Amino acid sequence: MSPKTDKEIDRYQLTQDIRGWAADLGFSHIGITDTNLSHEEAGLISWLESGFHGDMDYMSKHGTMRARPTELVPGAITIISCRLNYWPDAKDAQGILNNPETAYISRYALGRDYHKVMRQKLNRFVKKIQGNIGGYAFRIFSDSAPVMEVALARKTRLGWRGKHTLLLSREAGSLFFLGEIVTNLPLSPDKPAQEHCGQCTACIDICPTGAIIAPYRLDARKCISYLTIEHHGSIPTALRPLLGNRIYGCDDCQLACPWNRFAKTTTVADFQVRHGLDSASLIELFSWNEATFKRNLAGSAIYRIGHERWLRNIAVALGNAPSNPDIINCLKMRMNHSSAIVREHVEWALKQHSQSI
Repeated sequence: MSPKTDKEIDRYQLTQDIRGWAADLGFSHIGITDTNLSHEEAGLISWLESGFHGDMDYMSKHGTMRARPTELVPGAITIISCRLNYWPDAKDAQGILNNPETAYISRYALGRDYHKVMRQKLNRFVKKIQGNIGGYAFRIFSDSAPVMEVALARKTRLGWRGKHTLLLSREAGSLFFLGEIVTNLPLSPDKPAQEHCGQCTACIDICPTGAIIAPYRLDARKCISYLTIEHHGSIPTALRPLLGNRIYGCDDCQLACPWNRFAKTTTVADFQVRHGLDSASLIELFSWNEATFKRNLAGSAIYRIGHERWLRNIAVALGNAPSNPDIINCLKMRMNHSSAIVREHVEWALKQHSQSI
């Protein structure tokens, strides 16, 4: 089709059409905004200078580019922020956290890797728009580039930034993924949603490691999600007991948030539980060799941490579990593992059970 010029576009009608196409493709909701994030730069620089990003060197590497979308996509004027609910039909999260011999995996990671699912949906969305309007440039992002997705989404009707730093919505809580389409297509921007956290500090109060050091300010170096996923080395000894049975990520701040009583269970089949990961025992998962790990977690976000960090995390959880012969024997089987990181955490775990090595 022949591309329409900006003057030929009915921005309001096209915006409404795009919202309809997004719903047809399974997105929970979309928001539309411009590319201006200049008001976020000072906070970003302060956060980086404080070292709160830890080992996530890519955060500092890109610097202020994260607050300047047009440096990623020259000529862009519009960003479509897309929301996709992920909460699966899984075993009760709090019940699993209360059972120290069972592994807790953040509920977003129980199914297929969200990067892939979101990217596929965004690609279909762009093709739908191009098929109807043509002549414009589009680039998609799915947690795959230096994009401040929460900062962008909070400029739209999608929600506001909660005190835990995640996006919050009155009708969906925070249990969703965000993806972005950056384009030079002119659309009608949203009015930002109002904030509704009020005096609530539930997310701050519940954080096991005190990583939310102030409202809207997170020290990632203390965050269990960072420690079990992004951090490559040894988990700080003082923090290990605070991890409990959390072996991949942490949902505590979201579980405590009153707005998540309105969260919706996902309709995306790819996000449903695989391999019983919502209620697997620590002993069972620690017994997986590398081949089993790769086979069972292929296509999962967990696959990215690799078998070494998988064992490291579970060793800490086993050290936090109640002492019994099965757990101790399970740990001893990894005492001579080829990885120094694994051996170190196994040794620590055994010491928690007062065992000599």
